[in-house]
Amino acid sequence: MTRGITEETADGMSVKKIEILIEDIRYQRFRWTPVRRVNIPKKNGKTRRLGVPTWIDKLVQEVVRSMLEAYYEPQFSDSSHGLEPERGCHTALTTIDRTWQGTKWFIEGDIRGCFDNIDHKILMSILREKIKDNRFLRLMENLLKAGYCEQWKYHYTLSGTPQGAIVSPILANIYLDKLDKFVWESLIPEYTRGQRRAENKEYAKLQKLAWYYRKTGQTLKARELEIKYQKMPDKDVRDPEYRRLSYVRYADDFLLGFIGSVAEAKEIKEKLRTFLADNLKLDMSSEKTLITNAQKGAAKFLGYSVVVQQSDFCTLKVGVR
Repeated sequence: MTRGITEETADGMSVKKIEILIEDIRYQRFRWTPVRRVNIPKKNGKTRRLGVPTWIDKLVQEVVRSMLEAYYEPQFSDSSHGLEPERGCHTALTTIDRTWQGTKWFIEGDIRGCFDNIDHKILMSILREKIKDNRFLRLMENLLKAGYCEQWKYHYTLSGTPQGAIVSPILANIYLDKLDKFVWESLIPEYTRGQRRAENKEYAKLQKLAWYYRKTGQTLKARELEIKYQKMPDKDVRDPEYRRLSYVRYADDFLLGFIGSVAEAKEIKEKLRTFLADNLKLDMSSEKTLITNAQKGAAKFLGYSVVVQQSDFCTLKVGVR
């Protein structure tokens, strides 16, 4: 197992050491060790920073992670698909493909440096809303402040979740759950209008005429019209009085599908930007947060191009970029 800044690995673990560790945590003597930062080469020639904790810290983090997941995950929004057991890219894309019919606009969400910019005070405030054990809260606060060592120099961390930490994914989801709640409790109710789409007049006209032909014995004419209208939606997919907003998030990537006007889509984008800045101190990239006409273009999400099929059904198809 890759070591942290100490030489200790799983090979040196024993029951006695576990017992000592438990006592240290119980009496608040346990201290997190700064992670060892390494740079991992990427295919594009750049590097990705990764923090490697010590073996003991990994062990404690795994216990913390299991506790946080058991408590928080049942409370997360169904829109959250990333960094969770039994959910992932496939469930996020399946949700889009099956439930976003008739989408007119895509709003692609891109948070600049999300994991590096999670505010410690806000995260701790969110944890305190539901966790009342002060010892556990101090343990989490000390983890966030543990820092890292790079080229034998210590660096204090003022923001962000610990890079490479086992608990980082669940902490990020706890933090971004506030965004999910904002979308579901504020934006979706505001931009939902109409019980159902208006009737497709052309569909109704052909259906009525086919019924007349069949009643008068003109079977062939009736059958031709039936084949024609059965390929059409029975509702007006472009009903101007109908509004719907859909939302899906995978880690720090999110996508919204909107049935409405482009002006309203711009309003939604601005409200998202304001919420992230004011409530989570996160910056939504103006360059990468795009509004795309779903009838003419494709949205980029999780390495896929999400497009609306060019037919009256307006069903979504997901294809590799």
